[in-house]
Amino acid sequence: WYHRDRVPRSGPGLNTEAAYQTVLQDRDPQDTVRVAIIDSGIDIEHEDLAAETWTNADEVPGNGMDDDGNGYVDDVHGWNFIGGPDGEHVNQDTYELTRLYTDLRKRFADADSADVASTDREAYRRYRELKQTFQKKRKQAEQRLARVEKAQTAVQNSVQILKKHLETDTLTAEVVRSVSSPQRTVQRAQKTLRYFYNQGLSPDDLREYKDQLERQVEYNYNPDFDPRPIVGDDYADKTERQYGNNDVEGPDATHGTHVAGIVGATRQNDPGTDGIARGVRLMPIRAVPNGDERDKDVANAIRYAVENGADVINMSFGKSYSPHKEVVDAAVQYADSMGVLMVHAAGNDGENVDSTDNYPSPSYQENGRAQRWIEVGASSWKGGKQLAAPFSNYGADRVDVFAPGHSIYSTVPDDQYERNDGTSMAAPMVSGLAALIMAHYPSLSAIEVRSVILDTATRYRDRQVTRPGGTATARFGALSETGAIVNAKSALQRAAEMANAQ
Repeated sequence: WYHRDRVPRSGPGLNTEAAYQTVLQDRDPQDTVRVAIIDSGIDIEHEDLAAETWTNADEVPGNGMDDDGNGYVDDVHGWNFIGGPDGEHVNQDTYELTRLYTDLRKRFADADSADVASTDREAYRRYRELKQTFQKKRKQAEQRLARVEKAQTAVQNSVQILKKHLETDTLTAEVVRSVSSPQRTVQRAQKTLRYFYNQGLSPDDLREYKDQLERQVEYNYNPDFDPRPIVGDDYADKTERQYGNNDVEGPDATHGTHVAGIVGATRQNDPGTDGIARGVRLMPIRAVPNGDERDKDVANAIRYAVENGADVINMSFGKSYSPHKEVVDAAVQYADSMGVLMVHAAGNDGENVDSTDNYPSPSYQENGRAQRWIEVGASSWKGGKQLAAPFSNYGADRVDVFAPGHSIYSTVPDDQYERNDGTSMAAPMVSGLAALIMAHYPSLSAIEVRSVILDTATRYRDRQVTRPGGTATARFGALSETGAIVNAKSALQRAAEMANAQ
């Protein structure tokens, strides 16, 4: 749906189909654009991505040498900043909240407030604050897990009862709703499953949510878990650059592969989906685990992208704490100074990021702001009052624009495809559009491309919508700086006009 302008009873898509059929009709890309995907990893052998993956022509594959002298051995298709020299990987990791709490717990766990030195009082206050937040978050995860385990047991029992009653191995929502039986056990099983299906949940959804909560309890909110020794770097040295390995897929590349496919999956071939852009090369940079990414890795990933010629950097990740923001800021400033466009997902907490923290961000700790940055919220296929996806973060000051991010079909590892939701899917819509503009109109600068995308986005400023994260209504114009959803056809028309006028 997202390649179209709109279809009946649907929200606005990106309008890429119309762009290709009109503005780009009989027009070939004039340049090859490199889009860095800083993420969980990418399956670069995927049938819809292999031909679009960036290759470092200055590196000789598999010779164990740093042929191009950039400090990264055999970085033929990118780099993995959360891999170790022995080929192992960080998969699960803690949240930044957990790491901050753990560091201060080492100093203050047994401290009495009356005995804390005056020079340590601010750190002690911070420790108490983080401890309270951490314990609350962990307890919530444990309680949710207990409820989900109970619900999953009820669902599994109900599934078995209905399968036995219907003498089938397959159940769908339609089949469950059509069941008619005088047996009380069958009626109760049907009622249980109908409740979950009516909430838009399937047994698979419940299982995925349970897995997520188990990861939170076992890893993300576990102060005794630390996978960093796998990487083998000097973690305290935030200026260290050369560490990691060249395996850009890693142990779980689902998220990054999905993001990459949205940007640039091979177009108009037989396999499952078309990317937004043609004329691109996707540069995989692995820096995001199942947990919070670390500032050092994010900064190095940005620098690697810039040094290897990225024109666009997609960042479909984020977190609420950034203890070494100055390191990331320096990398963002470097990318900005080199004319690279950075696109960042606004996050999926249904929160107003004008009043909550979300990192990385374009605003520097020491004043100033990146000029080549687009912050993206997610719109929904449902349209109408549901124009903003219910999970999307928003903010009239800190979110620039919205893009489709609900029920997005794209690539996942092992030549598979699936639908996913998130601002993580909305950001690569914008990255793909930016790359498409740059490929066809290479004379435009990154700042001009940013302006084109934001200025031509379709305005819905006065549309009353359900504000994400709740049931209250708000003007769509109050959810982002533009109050708009990106439009590929309009953007390319404007880009053509600007390029022709130069």
